[in-house]
Amino acid sequence: MVLKRWLVGDPLKTAQAVHERLSKTLALAIFSSNAISSVAYATEEILLVLILAGTAAVAWSIPVSLAILFLVAVLTVSYRQIIYEYPEGGGAYIVARTNLGEVPALIAAAALMIDYVLTVAVSVAAGIAAITSAVPVLFQHREALGLIAIVFIVVMNLRGVRESGKFFAIPTYFAIGALGLMVAIGTVRSLTGSNAAPALPPGDRQLEGLTLFLVLRSFAAGCSAVTGMEVISNGVKAFRRPESHNAAVTMVWMSAILATLFMGISWMAYHYGVLPKEDETVVSQLARLTFGTGTIYYMVQIGTMLLLILAANSAFAGFPQLSSILARDGFMPHQMASFGDRLVFSNGILILGFFACLLLVIFRGDTHALIPLYAIGVFVSFTLSQAGMVLRWLRKKGAHWRTKLAINGVGAVTTGIATVIIASTKFMQGAWIVFVLVALLIMMFRNIRSHYRAVAEQISLSRDARPPRPRRNIVIIPIGGVNRAVVRAVDYARSRGGDVRAVLVDVDKEETALVEIKWAQWGCGVPLIVLPSPYRSILGALLHYIEEHLEKDPECWITVVVPEILPARWWQNILHNQRALLLKAALLFKDRVVLTDVPFHLTR
Repeated sequence: MVLKRWLVGDPLKTAQAVHERLSKTLALAIFSSNAISSVAYATEEILLVLILAGTAAVAWSIPVSLAILFLVAVLTVSYRQIIYEYPEGGGAYIVARTNLGEVPALIAAAALMIDYVLTVAVSVAAGIAAITSAVPVLFQHREALGLIAIVFIVVMNLRGVRESGKFFAIPTYFAIGALGLMVAIGTVRSLTGSNAAPALPPGDRQLEGLTLFLVLRSFAAGCSAVTGMEVISNGVKAFRRPESHNAAVTMVWMSAILATLFMGISWMAYHYGVLPKEDETVVSQLARLTFGTGTIYYMVQIGTMLLLILAANSAFAGFPQLSSILARDGFMPHQMASFGDRLVFSNGILILGFFACLLLVIFRGDTHALIPLYAIGVFVSFTLSQAGMVLRWLRKKGAHWRTKLAINGVGAVTTGIATVIIASTKFMQGAWIVFVLVALLIMMFRNIRSHYRAVAEQISLSRDARPPRPRRNIVIIPIGGVNRAVVRAVDYARSRGGDVRAVLVDVDKEETALVEIKWAQWGCGVPLIVLPSPYRSILGALLHYIEEHLEKDPECWITVVVPEILPARWWQNILHNQRALLLKAALLFKDRVVLTDVPFHLTR
């Protein structure tokens, strides 16, 4: 408990929730870091595909980047409409549930949850790659460094939204400033011709033809630049009042920063002829060309690393919010909808952190191995949310509904095309795993919902029928000897009333005789039942005795009062047998059997 308070902080009162809401400045750092950070690897992913057709094909990186920029603009306008129309948050899941039905809503939710886990793994892996580019000796430790980063982000998020926002805001804005400085100086130099573009590497060999499919593959790879744009719409309620207005403004700020940095890096990479390397990122190469290898270069690398690692933080804002909404609808365990000590959805944060760590270990912290799985889920949710909004305007109409319909219609078409391209080009690279996981998650959601419905049906009360009252209560005290713990349990059982009896299993005739003598003195008049056990099975004899009574009287209850000795120190438990624990485990799931534990605490 002391460690928890030191790491997480003291609990916050429920009344303080309104003070934990975010300003636009803090919200930009928390919700937008995922989308903005993707500029560090989106251009590189485009080039990695185009280079397969030779260095001359790199020129296609500019048209591909412009197509992605158009997608950013469409999504920005579309999600602003969702933010105003659904101020309670929930994003694609709420839109699909309201307008398209349960199955599309669960597809959107499953796709987003997978994407959030991938966001954490990809962002942290890319962040570690940025720092290992500057310090190559750390390359062999990238997996361990990634796990440390995820654990740190989990702890900070458990401390509360506002506190984590304040902590992460400074490094986030530092990173945006460092990358912005590089893009500004590098772009000006490229346009003024003060820096000559280096020649492309000699001996260029074309590995495959520059086909439409290859260009589409590069577009699919670069679409990782727009992941994270939906996070703000999921967490509208985390903003200060007026929530929708502040969320919409933050959305525009995020998109403007994303578009500027992404196009700047793509232009610089094309102009300077920078190509991907295994041991150095494209951003690192551009920073070297712009600033040399001095202090500013390392500032850019540190800033990029911070931005990429903190990009995972936006997933920790989106995943728990989405999980809480699903839990309120009965598709996730109910505890996912409960606030923790610091007014955050602690269970969602911990689950996301666990699966992100697992994914990082499975793929050994390799960004390029994770990227093929990335972006599919989020584009599925993009398409469903835009299609849902189209149906909403057709049904609701209202002021300017045709304009709104056109905006979301364009969004649905463009994101739908992008989804098909991404799915078809990345399917054999591992994207099929995402589709399998989406199907499994939907099955899990529906099974959870079915369970809760069955529970509600079985425990509900009606005016016509009341649960039958038990005719009598048999109280059984299983004993193995006569001592203070047993006498205390007897005193408790007698105070509750009912037909009280002690039960002793005979495994040793001499020991049983001694217990009977002691019981006559200390048993307080409670009858002692001795059960034979030819095979020395204490638990088996007790269970048979209890089941015999349950069958004999179908309307009785049996209360088992268990005397249990609890040692003063945890390690002393191994010195005592665990009969009480085994008995409780065996009886817990029996109908009409009530377990009562009477602890006797040792002092030393």
